[in-house]
Amino acid sequence: MATGVVIALLCFLGMFGLLGALLPTPAIVPILLYIGLLIGAQAFQATPRAHAAAVVAALIPNIASWASGQMDNALAAAGTSAAQVGDAALEGAGVFYHGLLVLGQGAILAGLVLGAMVAFIIDKRFWHAAIAAGSGTILSFIGLIHGEKVEWNANGQVALGYLFVAVVCVAFALAKVPPREPEPDEVDAEVPAPRPAPDLEKAPAPAA
Repeated sequence: MATGVVIALLCFLGMFGLLGALLPTPAIVPILLYIGLLIGAQAFQATPRAHAAAVVAALIPNIASWASGQMDNALAAAGTSAAQVGDAALEGAGVFYHGLLVLGQGAILAGLVLGAMVAFIIDKRFWHAAIAAGSGTILSFIGLIHGEKVEWNANGQVALGYLFVAVVCVAFALAKVPPREPEPDEVDAEVPAPRPAPDLEKAPAPAA
């Protein structure tokens, strides 16, 4: 919470430009890389092994956002843009720019939705998965994820895909598929009960 408050204040006050001017990029990038490695490792270590696929699914929109950003920078350096080159020419060269752009828009929220969906499906908690997919339907329909801007019917095709996943999850939930049993390493070790305090009233009197 404290980190979020500090970041918000820096954004509102426009301090990131000042920090960028004071701190050289070669000094910042290694720190960010180290933090990223720790976060990536913790994402797999602190979650059950069965949820590894959910961690990967949550990372995919962020990777797509990074890749489309790199393409934009490369095309801008060449004096052009993806719109000028055209999707057909890019796809002919094996670059699916439009798909990466749509997948990476609203990457943080999209990663949360996809990760939650996959985790709930792995655990066979299909009602929860349907709620997560329904959230993806609403968010993509209004453009908070997979949309260029917030608007009504921002990306109906993607919203329809999330809705289809929600319907399938509801069907499995109505079929009353039992949830996945946790693996032995996912169960917390039993904490031994505390020893009772000695009864001082029944304790023998000290010898004179």
